[in-house]
Amino acid sequence: MGCEVRLLFSKGIAARKRAAPFSHISSFSFSLSAPEPPLPQSSVDLVERFGEEVLVLKQLGLPKPLLSRLIHQALAHGTSIEQELLATGDMEAQDYYAALARHLDLPFLPVLPVEQVLYSDHMDSQLRKPGLLRLHDKVRAPITVIVPEARQFHVLKERLAHAPDLRGSLAITTPRALAGAIWQAGARHRVEKATAHLFDTAPLSSARMVLTGKQGFWLGSLLTATLAACSTFGYDALAAMHILTSLLYLCMLAFRAATLAYRIGAADPPPTLPASVELPVYTVLVALYRESSMIPQLIDGLRRLDWPVSRLDIKLVCEADDLDTLGALADADIPAHIEIVPTPPIGPRTKPKALSYALSGARGDFLVLYDAEDRPHPAQLKEAYAHFLSRPPEVACLQAPLIIANGDESWISALFALEYAALFRGTLPMLAYHGMPLPLGGTSNHFRIEALKDVGAWDPYNVTEDADLGLRLFRAGYRCETITRQTLEDAPVSSRIWMGQRSRWFKGWLQTWLIVMREPRIACKEMGGSAFAVFHLMIGGMLLSSLSHPALLLFLTMTVYSMANPPATGIPLRDLTVFWIDLVNILGSYLIFLALGRAAMTEFERRRIGKRYLFIPIYWLMTSVAAWRAMIELKTKPFFWNKTPHAPRGGERN
Repeated sequence: MGCEVRLLFSKGIAARKRAAPFSHISSFSFSLSAPEPPLPQSSVDLVERFGEEVLVLKQLGLPKPLLSRLIHQALAHGTSIEQELLATGDMEAQDYYAALARHLDLPFLPVLPVEQVLYSDHMDSQLRKPGLLRLHDKVRAPITVIVPEARQFHVLKERLAHAPDLRGSLAITTPRALAGAIWQAGARHRVEKATAHLFDTAPLSSARMVLTGKQGFWLGSLLTATLAACSTFGYDALAAMHILTSLLYLCMLAFRAATLAYRIGAADPPPTLPASVELPVYTVLVALYRESSMIPQLIDGLRRLDWPVSRLDIKLVCEADDLDTLGALADADIPAHIEIVPTPPIGPRTKPKALSYALSGARGDFLVLYDAEDRPHPAQLKEAYAHFLSRPPEVACLQAPLIIANGDESWISALFALEYAALFRGTLPMLAYHGMPLPLGGTSNHFRIEALKDVGAWDPYNVTEDADLGLRLFRAGYRCETITRQTLEDAPVSSRIWMGQRSRWFKGWLQTWLIVMREPRIACKEMGGSAFAVFHLMIGGMLLSSLSHPALLLFLTMTVYSMANPPATGIPLRDLTVFWIDLVNILGSYLIFLALGRAAMTEFERRRIGKRYLFIPIYWLMTSVAAWRAMIELKTKPFFWNKTPHAPRGGERN
């Protein structure tokens, strides 16, 4: 190793040396690989920064090659040797803290009795940095459980030497055990807070209330007026509504055509991360429900993230009564830097509720969401962080592109792949380029965590929490942009699974549209006129086009029949005009759907899709069925989360 490391071992920490190697600890390993390059710091700097840690770790029996490697990692990542040791799994946390306890002659508690924790809100700070916790036993005096740091080890040892009576009221535990006790002790309070927070602080932004009284009044008035017009004016009223619907449909089509024009231009190259930059802690949240078969693939994908494990805060959030998934996690080889967070089955059983619950313990300055089936590009976090560094603080969220990996499995997955390509590599980048609101995808969203908390995080009652959150961020003055490194996902391959998922999406988009329209004048003022119009073209246009598609097809069929068998008086000019508008709408929908998707795809993806695009008309009809089903569910079960099942992919790499 370099001469600086030799100085550190041989001269810098010679004082107070008491060798008591813990050679029986078999749970850590080290590699005598090629030496790292010389360290840039002087030996004085190294002793000042790491001297106490090295002294303690040598007393635990850690060999010099391992210590040297850990020092290099700590210098590179801006961490401590202790953090690197535990995060990399070179030594199990339980063995490490048990060894510290023996050195201090203090009891070690691998598990803490939850019933002895008197929970209060302020304890949640210990989820982010576990340090100490008071335990209250009914029989014995209270004790304080601590998680000591190696660099403060000798300070604690000296205090115990001067006040030996403290030994009766102190014990040592692991960070995970201390945090776990707080997670459990405050579970009910935390989940109730996560469920109610947005509704309590901003009720008009929450989907917990499907319709406000004012919205109910106007909706009832509109339906009454429509029925009255139809009964009074008959066909003329229906024709007027048809013309209005067709023109709105045409506006949505023009908007999608503009997206196609944007695809012709070249995107800016992504920003690069300076080599010397110190990486922050990045939180990764993965909400799991009935995903036992996905655990090995998920862990493999998370292992491959190109980010120091000592700077990763990965939380797998799982419903506490989902025993199959929890069992699969217990059986899996989970790396030391990944934490399992069980969520109490209280309130709506939705992904946003689970995410809001886990947010209490997020340690990172930045946060990203993934789903169980996701295979994110290993460099995605670094691209996102580089993008955040290059942009002002109001850029609060970045959306990575989602790419369908199984587009060749069925015609449904093929058209799903076309749809995702158009959205994530066409529409969303175009909206971001023009500073418009982004209806986010449900995964691979990267956030500045303070901005996320500022807007109330996720709405546990909105079943498309992603689109809702993108709109709330925009209304609060933040912006969302896009990055280029992808996340691979799998699309449903059967119509049954696709229908359940798409109905949930439409229901959530309806919830989001209704929230914005609770106070439309305020929303327009907050968003600006252009953004307000784009929102209606994106969300409202998507809903309108899907709901009206069968009616337009029916009218086209009737008009074609009339052309083949014209009445004696001929076909009215009005009907012919609307016919041509509808024909443009229908054919334009199919053609732009295809053109947008293919323009965004690679040649390899286009070959995999083949000629399955011929099923686009059927796909649109299925979309309409899903939209009408969502309308019914919004009334009957507005918060029901129709879970999409997943299956692992064999041998695939991103």
